[in-house]
Amino acid sequence: FAWSWGPLGWLVPSEIFPLETRSAGQAITVAVNLFFTFVIAQAFLSMMCHMKFGIFLFFAAWVAIMSVFVFWFIPETKNVPIEEMIGVWRKHWFWRRIVPDQDPPVIPYKQDDESKMGIEMTN
Repeated sequence: FAWSWGPLGWLVPSEIFPLETRSAGQAITVAVNLFFTFVIAQAFLSMMCHMKFGIFLFFAAWVAIMSVFVFWFIPETKNVPIEEMIGVWRKHWFWRRIVPDQDPPVIPYKQDDESKMGIEMTN
């Protein structure tokens, strides 16, 4: 596991998320990973007592499902700069329905906005 699927929970999010959402995506990925690690650690012994060798078939089935998911739903990122990842998601056959076609508008920062927020600039 450590030489195959284990590190992918850390590697894939850092490669597939656009720069704007990378930290949030990585945080969610780590939280979900730690939660399910806890759940599996708590359930493993009782599952092994009840399922005997079937527990290995159970985990093998999850690896097969995960492999199919990665093959069909995770886009290839080889030689794609991180700035262009949003374009990869927009071209993907499934994710293009979810990812917006255009970036949200950027609201320019105005100098007089500081006084409205109660922030005073001093030199």
